[in-house]
Amino acid sequence: MNSNKNTTITLQSLDDLISALSEGERTTFNDIIRSIQIPSSAFKEYCTWSDDLYTRNCIVNTEKFELILLCWEPGQITPIHDHGGEECWVKVIQGEFRETIYKVDAIGKLDAIDSVISSAGGVSYMIDFMGYHSLENRSNTRSMTMHLYAKPIRTCNAFDADLGKFIPKSMGYNTTANSYKIKNK
Repeated sequence: MNSNKNTTITLQSLDDLISALSEGERTTFNDIIRSIQIPSSAFKEYCTWSDDLYTRNCIVNTEKFELILLCWEPGQITPIHDHGGEECWVKVIQGEFRETIYKVDAIGKLDAIDSVISSAGGVSYMIDFMGYHSLENRSNTRSMTMHLYAKPIRTCNAFDADLGKFIPKSMGYNTTANSYKIKNK
């Protein structure tokens, strides 16, 4: 196995994380996201909350990657969805989450095939060939997850339970940070 210097470094700030992602390649993103130990207080300026639905708060969006903070009230859950062909890493910043993985069987039925609980510091990975997934805040308090996408996601397919099928969904943000300007080298 190749040695990667990112696996021995602990990233402790958003500045360090964004620099590592900007300088790294997609193949290093897994090591980078697993190496962060950023306190939840560092995300305070990016937090917005809604009683109706989790919020998507953009920290940084480049052609290379997208970093989003999701803020969750207790019990909030995503629809079952894919990632528009992009890789996705989810790092639990605060709280406890259930990720449920789904696949469509040979007759077109959507089946849950796995479920995992993650708490602060936990990381999950998803890409479309693995199936679809949903995330649920299982905490009885507000919680946060950081989502890293290798290239920004503009659309995805989300399962509409009323229609019984996946429908295209445009992705947006509740807030967009202006504090990070990535310099092109």
